[in-house]
Amino acid sequence: MKKMITIYTDGACSGNPGPGGWGAVLMHADRIKELSGGELETTNQRMELTAVLQALMALKVTGWEVVIHSDSAYVVNAVNQGWLEKWQTNGWKNSKKEAVANQDLWLRLVQLMKLNRVSFAKVAGHSGDVWNERCDQLARQAIKELAEQH
Repeated sequence: MKKMITIYTDGACSGNPGPGGWGAVLMHADRIKELSGGELETTNQRMELTAVLQALMALKVTGWEVVIHSDSAYVVNAVNQGWLEKWQTNGWKNSKKEAVANQDLWLRLVQLMKLNRVSFAKVAGHSGDVWNERCDQLARQAIKELAEQH
């Protein structure tokens, strides 16, 4: 039996930059695991990427067939449209010859993707997808909890 896992992720920011949160839901067979967290000063794109990273880091074993569902065109397109490969080939410069934003997180993603067979699927945000909506709730709750702590 293949080790298959479905992951939904989302990131949110209150201000951009500003306090941010991320949420992830991991599903395998009949098990569901929810993860969330946040940062006081961040951007929406960093939170979208952090959700993916945290979900992949939560996998206790390697060799999974992983499908990550995200409403972030930034994340999904970077992988599916080959931007990530081009950035690496071009010394982490984008098409405008500028340094790629969030390179630290992209580098970590490249490493984590080597441990499993990871693919990305784009979902429409805030369109009623139950698991995307749940990730959004988790991300926004993390922002709220940060605000209450500070």
